[in-house]
Amino acid sequence: MKSITQMLVMMILVVGFGSAVEVLRPRGVPLSKRQFYEEDKPFTCLDGSRTIPFDRVNDDYCDCKDGSDEPGTAACPNASFHCTNSGYRPTFIPSSRINDGICDCCDTTDEYNSGAKCENTCRDLGRKEQEVLQKMAEITKEGFLLKQQLIQEGKNGQQEKQNKLNELQNSKKELEEKVEALRTTVKETAEQPEKEAKERHLKAWEEQKAAVQAEKDKNKMAEAFLELDDDADGLVSVVELQSHMELDSDADGSVSEAEAQALLGGVDRVDTAAFESVWSNIKDKYVSESQPVDAAPADATPEEIKEPVTDNDSDQYPNDEDLPEEEEDEEDEDDDYPEEDAPPTARTPEKKDENEEAMPPYDDATQALIDGAQKARENFEESERALRDMDDQIRNIEKEISFDFGPEGEFSYLYSQCYELTTSEYIYRLCPFNRVSQKPKYGGSETNLGTWGTWAGPESNKYLVMKYEHGTGCWQGPNRSTTVKLTCGKETVVTSTSEPSRCEYLMEFITPAVCQEPSSTDPQRNHDEF
Repeated sequence: MKSITQMLVMMILVVGFGSAVEVLRPRGVPLSKRQFYEEDKPFTCLDGSRTIPFDRVNDDYCDCKDGSDEPGTAACPNASFHCTNSGYRPTFIPSSRINDGICDCCDTTDEYNSGAKCENTCRDLGRKEQEVLQKMAEITKEGFLLKQQLIQEGKNGQQEKQNKLNELQNSKKELEEKVEALRTTVKETAEQPEKEAKERHLKAWEEQKAAVQAEKDKNKMAEAFLELDDDADGLVSVVELQSHMELDSDADGSVSEAEAQALLGGVDRVDTAAFESVWSNIKDKYVSESQPVDAAPADATPEEIKEPVTDNDSDQYPNDEDLPEEEEDEEDEDDDYPEEDAPPTARTPEKKDENEEAMPPYDDATQALIDGAQKARENFEESERALRDMDDQIRNIEKEISFDFGPEGEFSYLYSQCYELTTSEYIYRLCPFNRVSQKPKYGGSETNLGTWGTWAGPESNKYLVMKYEHGTGCWQGPNRSTTVKLTCGKETVVTSTSEPSRCEYLMEFITPAVCQEPSSTDPQRNHDEF
């Protein structure tokens, strides 16, 4: 027959709304350690340090070093007291709080001998907690349903992107062939004939200019001969050359007889036929007698008087404001349309020098070749741009497909999206799989708080935490980084942000993508431990 004590230990107690079994054990002992406290046996300290009679358990004297013999008193400073809290959550409190006049356990068991007036609030707390749990269960259920939709949409989107990628990769091959064919057309079929036609046009123009220049030079030589032939005897002599100081080759201030004779080719005088060879020696130095006096100062060197200035805008209009209005307008037009921006199909070739006479317009045949080459270039460039755009699309799709969007792709809907949280000072912006940033609310530059790094959750579920790294460096500190903690919810929203450590930020982010399938356990069950 069992002893009375053993019968008490096994006695049942009906509580709350249903039946429950409360196992009796010494005050302050959790159910998980009940087997170590048997009243009909000596008690061995849980650390194994010693064994004592059971009647010394909870006798308000600390016998065990670990305090395990006084779970229900304040005798041992390192002991803890177990609050059963029937109807709510059981908990532990330090033994120093036992009978201190403050109710720490909602079931009041910690103040059994203090005289404190405590009220058992466990049932009320349990009921409120059940309401919260019920609400959380409903949110979890709805969030999980949303997650299933996200998974399906993610799979569909992933398949669409894969199909698009395959389509682009196939189209790219065709476009590459087209670009290569156009490249050949431009280089060989269009630009080469254009180049040859332009060269022919330029050569003809150069020959024309040379002929005109030769005629001008011939006329200038004839004029110079007449000017030098002072006595009009049809000959230019040494004496006549000596009167032109610009021909002073040794720069001694005079043209000696020897210098003049050398210019005449070693003879004393030359006629018009022989003067041609003399002219080639002096034409770059010779100054016509009809040259304006102020164009050749007395102390000017031969190089300075070689080409007289007859029309100097800076002399005629010393100040910018004195320029005629018509000329200013022309300058404005030139600024708006610089020569280098002129379309290559222009019929008149561009001038290389402002003082150079413009090349005559291209003939119709040459212009047709130029227009054809330009059209071929435009087609080639357009195809090249299309190929670059296609490469960009392929890279973007490949990048997106490469991301780890969760076991079933449930996080893919976050890609290319951004979520903001505004505080009293800043606007925080989270762009999943991209970056986190912070911007002053009332103006200022944006600060990078980290770019996408990796999933960093616990081993049981790495998809509960995102890590963003290598942000803007702190002054005399590390680069900024952000940890984003994900929790289940029906919405997708940033709920809070903080800076637990210098340059290390923490964000709380709600998303249905982390909601798990609701447990079959009734969320309304109580937390009684008996």
